[in-house]
Amino acid sequence: MMNDTILVYPYNGSLYAYNVTDPSVAEPVPPDNVITGDGWENPRLVTVVNGKLPGPDIIVYEGQDVVVHVKNGMRSEGTTIHWHGLPQVGTPWMDGVPYVTQCPILPGQSFTYRFKAEPKGTFWWHSHVGTQRSNGLFGAFIIKERTETSTEDLILQINDWNHDMYSDMEIIKDKYRGYDGRIPWPTKRSLDNSGLHISPIHAGLINGRGRYYDTNGTDNGAPLTIFNVMLGTKYRFRVIGTSSTNSFRVSVDGHTLTVVASDGYDLDPVDVESFVINPGERFDFEIMANQPVGNYWIRGITLEKGQNHRADAILHYINAPASQPQTSRQLCTATKPCTVLNCPFTYYPENYTECVKLDKLKSAPSGKPAPIFEPGRSKEYFLNFGFPPSVNGRSFDTPDVNPLLQPKEWSSPCTSPQCGDDHLCKCTHALEIGNNDTVQIVFFNMGRGKGASHPIHMHGHSFYVLKMGYGQYNSTTAEIIGDNPDINCTGPGKDSKKSFCTNATWRNSSWLNGNVPNIELNHPLQKDTIIVPTGGYVVLRIKADNPGLWNMHCHIEPHLLGGMQMLINESFADIPKAPDWIPDCFSYPASPYRMGLIKNCQTNQSNQNDALPVGQVTTENHPGLLIAILVMQIIMMLVVSFACFRQRNYSTCAVCKGHDEPGISLEQQ
Repeated sequence: MMNDTILVYPYNGSLYAYNVTDPSVAEPVPPDNVITGDGWENPRLVTVVNGKLPGPDIIVYEGQDVVVHVKNGMRSEGTTIHWHGLPQVGTPWMDGVPYVTQCPILPGQSFTYRFKAEPKGTFWWHSHVGTQRSNGLFGAFIIKERTETSTEDLILQINDWNHDMYSDMEIIKDKYRGYDGRIPWPTKRSLDNSGLHISPIHAGLINGRGRYYDTNGTDNGAPLTIFNVMLGTKYRFRVIGTSSTNSFRVSVDGHTLTVVASDGYDLDPVDVESFVINPGERFDFEIMANQPVGNYWIRGITLEKGQNHRADAILHYINAPASQPQTSRQLCTATKPCTVLNCPFTYYPENYTECVKLDKLKSAPSGKPAPIFEPGRSKEYFLNFGFPPSVNGRSFDTPDVNPLLQPKEWSSPCTSPQCGDDHLCKCTHALEIGNNDTVQIVFFNMGRGKGASHPIHMHGHSFYVLKMGYGQYNSTTAEIIGDNPDINCTGPGKDSKKSFCTNATWRNSSWLNGNVPNIELNHPLQKDTIIVPTGGYVVLRIKADNPGLWNMHCHIEPHLLGGMQMLINESFADIPKAPDWIPDCFSYPASPYRMGLIKNCQTNQSNQNDALPVGQVTTENHPGLLIAILVMQIIMMLVVSFACFRQRNYSTCAVCKGHDEPGISLEQQ
């Protein structure tokens, strides 16, 4: 940890210069300009915006035009910024996904994002390139209503942290088997005995600060984030799950949490002791500061079996002493059980602790009903998220162009026999939807690739959550014992444990065509990120009314990078015209399509050069005309060159970037 050029170390909640031997009599170093992480003293490379972890909060009002100038100051990596949860209606090229909606911003380059701040709610921004998010490149994005409120907002960003290694090293170790020295990384299990990502973490952070606890439970005394509250006042916490791999159970000692929104959309409020937040999710809760003046722990605890990594912060009542909290979590009893919202399993393995599944919540009265499923026009898809990281056995083949604006320069179709039910393939997997149709999608997590629960994030939409089905569990041990029987993962005579479940359907055929029983249509929850439980499923709907090329993926960073992602190709012909000057990107040698374009442009340019032979005009007779003709030739050559390299707006060259057809070989299911 560095304070400018001075090395610092943690002690008793403060920081001190490296050469201080007795911190009890020394002046502490202000922590505001120090990236502390979990207080581990060995150096760790971070990737941050404006020198802060997390990056700066962006707070705007609904309907405002947002302009963000991004300058890439990294020496070795490109980057992009994704505006997580914003549908980018009318501006799909501002979604910030490399090689899907834009080219990466290379070292030294800049890119200006312009979009409308809609809808209101809690969102966030983060890099969508490589492992930059887990290295610190993220921040809050809050869109507020244009109405007065007496409830003060407090932003809480919670993430896991590995203080030993740069995240790229973690990814490589995970792929080829990780070791600490000569000791293999141990297998990690979730509380329900399902899988967890194997990469180790050392701590959790809240707003960039946390503490490292050793195996004896002793912490290193690093500074923590402090939320100041006034007795008798209500506060709204906007909680953002910025983790790379781990989920957290969040609670505040001595206080009931009233959850009022998720992923930007208001809920019918529900009181809970705690809630689980997964990577990419957001929950807003309110608390009343009605406890005795003092200090209270804000806790985030991972869902790891046999161990808990903690993310700590302090709720500090104004006029309380500046001391560490001495509070405890709520005691769960038969008469006062603890209620946990958004469990990724049916039973929480603690006494007198009850899980509330997310689909039991309802939207606020202002929420919209789910779109109607019309047989013959509406569509239904089944998408299985599994291992090796893939969707329906298809590992994502990332383009080397911007297919949103260069659609005819990339082709990686998902075709048979390479892609089948019993083997993995690599291709640019996509669903083609549009025409304002209702689309019902079933996310599930079964078959030979079943493992950890997956938080799936959809770009371009907030979907309606109609129903969730969980795996089969032992009610005594709370451990998973089988898949949910509602889905037929394979065809007749096939073993689901050997299949990627690419041809799944409802086991009861009467459930087809939108007839799934016990679904919430009138007041469904709206979200853009949702956990797909191990052995279970989620039924959701969207209206195909936002033309674009949208990424959809697991928000666990190694799963995304490994290929657990796909595209939604939505009404491609109706995508609005993109702004001028958005850069192209391509490999060398370029695609045959681009080579044909260049050859065509060169021919056009040659024709322009030959159009008016200069020798036909003499300087003696028409000196002014000769100069005018030369100037016109130069202008025409520039116009032709401009058309060659900015094909998006001109038809001089054969391959203009109109949206008359998708061009890219995207699979239609």
